[in-house]
Amino acid sequence: MAQDAPPSDGPIVAFDFDGTLTTRDSFTAFLKWRTPAPRWVLGGLRLVPAAFAYLIHRDRGRIKAAAVREFLRGVTRERLEADARRFAEMHSRSLLRPDAVMAWKRWRNERVRLVIVTASPDLIVAPFARGLGADDLIGTRLEFDALDRVTGAFASPNCRGPEKVDRLTAAYGPALRVRAAYGDTSGDTEMLAIAGEPYFRVFTGKP
Repeated sequence: MAQDAPPSDGPIVAFDFDGTLTTRDSFTAFLKWRTPAPRWVLGGLRLVPAAFAYLIHRDRGRIKAAAVREFLRGVTRERLEADARRFAEMHSRSLLRPDAVMAWKRWRNERVRLVIVTASPDLIVAPFARGLGADDLIGTRLEFDALDRVTGAFASPNCRGPEKVDRLTAAYGPALRVRAAYGDTSGDTEMLAIAGEPYFRVFTGKP
């Protein structure tokens, strides 16, 4: 029997992605996967100043943007989407936590909207979200130029901390109801705080 669609005004169950649904940071893994080893090493050396600056400003969005500029600037949207699909096809089984996926599937039987809310670029996470059958994906948006190439900047704030709640509210309105939320870092604190059932670091499974 086909599963009923979730109600458009139903409660949200929000999952962080990296470290919650996955065992490690998917964006770093993606960048390393698509970058030749010598270029990866060189890029890492070029990012040393940004890494030292992070020790002062502690802004993860700034160091992530530096990595985007170093490894993705000039890449077309079409190429990036194709790479993201291929990466998910090859690595979803090694990245996704089995106990997190089981919890996701249990919620799928409820009348809720399953939403991934992540600081990683939404374009990179999108193939994983489609594979899981997510009702929505909220993530950091990459900026593209007039030729549809990555500029190296973000088109939205880094989707972390209060921004997760802001983005959920923008998507679902001020009457937003978060029945449950799952996270694993301080970047999920605000999202967990608005959930009826907050779950912090409950998944430990390894593929």
